Amino acid sequence: MAKASNFLQSTLLPSSSPLCNLRTQPFTLSFQSRPRPGTIHCSISTDETTTKRSVEEAPDISWGCEIDSVENATSLQRWLSDSGLPPQKMAIDRVDVGERGLVASQNLRKGEKLLFVPPSLVISADSVWTNGEAGEVMKRYDVPDWPLLATYLISEASLQKGSRWFNYISALPRQPYSLLYWTRTELDMYLEASQIRERAIERITNVVGTYEDLRSRIFSKHPNLFPKEVFNDETFKWSFGILFSRLVRLPSMDGRFALVPWADMLNHNCEVETYLDYDKSSKGVVFTADRPYQPGEQVFISYGNKSNGELLLSYGFVPREGTNPSDSVELALSLRKNDKCYKEKLDALKKHGLSTPQCFPVRITGWPLELMAYAYLVVSPPDMRNSFEEMAKAASNKSSTNKDLKYPEIEEEALQFVLDSCETSISKYSRFLKESGSMDLDITSPKQLNRKAFLKQLAVDLSTSERRILYRAQYILRRRLRDIRSGELKALRLFSGIRNFFKQ
Repeated sequence: MAKASNFLQSTLLPSSSPLCNLRTQPFTLSFQSRPRPGTIHCSISTDETTTKRSVEEAPDISWGCEIDSVENATSLQRWLSDSGLPPQKMAIDRVDVGERGLVASQNLRKGEKLLFVPPSLVISADSVWTNGEAGEVMKRYDVPDWPLLATYLISEASLQKGSRWFNYISALPRQPYSLLYWTRTELDMYLEASQIRERAIERITNVVGTYEDLRSRIFSKHPNLFPKEVFNDETFKWSFGILFSRLVRLPSMDGRFALVPWADMLNHNCEVETYLDYDKSSKGVVFTADRPYQPGEQVFISYGNKSNGELLLSYGFVPREGTNPSDSVELALSLRKNDKCYKEKLDALKKHGLSTPQCFPVRITGWPLELMAYAYLVVSPPDMRNSFEEMAKAASNKSSTNKDLKYPEIEEEALQFVLDSCETSISKYSRFLKESGSMDLDITSPKQLNRKAFLKQLAVDLSTSERRILYRAQYILRRRLRDIRSGELKALRLFSGIRNFFKQ
């Protein structure tokens, strides 16, 4: 599972959520490009049949290789060397973390720059199409970078040895384990307890919707250039899966998004803090080792500060429990339908781009102030309606004042509401983990059995890590409620004692 560095370190397209600084957002493939004659305006336009098909079937791709293939990666290294890649201090090999990765072939010093992949070996929106006519059509419609690159990958892959990128594409995984490749049945069965399931369904729907938009606006008008047997929803899931897991943003190349062959064989380590970037002095894509490596030791970079759920969503792996300092779990909070002020509160939320339910990230160290603002709004009584707007604004992270919003008169009830939500979520995880041991995989094919067993293990690992965070939040909430209630009890006893003294 060798994937590339700082993908999604920054927002790649406008986010649909006001909570974009709280967590990495689900990627939205809805965009409007610069208006001009013949310009394509892509948007999500899937029908029910397309959406159902997209999440029920796993892609069946004819190019690429098995995810652990070292042979294709070795051929890639030879081709890169022949094409201008400088001599490397790392080599491809099978590894314990990631199935295949780059290992040091000699002593590497901390602070040493590595890779030096030249721009001529980097794939970007400016790359030359082997099928020049297809490339001209795509650029005539002014298709944005992501769908343009996705189409480019499919076009080059379909040409096999006729493409200069044949060796690179042959080394790409045919079907990784990222959630884009899970069927709807697998998502429902294994990730029922986790909010990452909804983000996976949204991502699959967006990718298929983007394909349908391109098909209706461009591909159907040029069937000789974009035949459906090559350009279809399955191949687009593959190409977008490659982009989600390998595309990097290079700040020193004006923020350009690029696929960097060889560099994307590096695996992620939660403790590493080094990323890919373009080095102007050496005119190559490099990273700087943040620690020394011995010969034979696997070399790592960081894919960014992502939760275990986000790493599974895009990259198809879950770090060992407790090893990811950026780990978090999304806790869903909802307004109460029987609330007399339900409509007023919902209107206040909608005004600031929020909904019910609304998810907030909970970390092992605590939760954001926005979560508490939302909880205050949920439990606030009718006589606090003048504060509804303030609470909703604070929950949306749009408020520049009152960051530490507090309402002492309803704090206990708000904390109890969050605790109840935590415990509801914990019960879902516990039920899944209890039942997972006896799940009938109902598969006869050994290959499919291995896949199902592996997906189930990924789900178990994710559920265990997310439940661990919720257990910690439960402990903190119970202590805070105990302190509040014991303080109230002391105050009542003191008041009762004073009253009895004056009665004497």
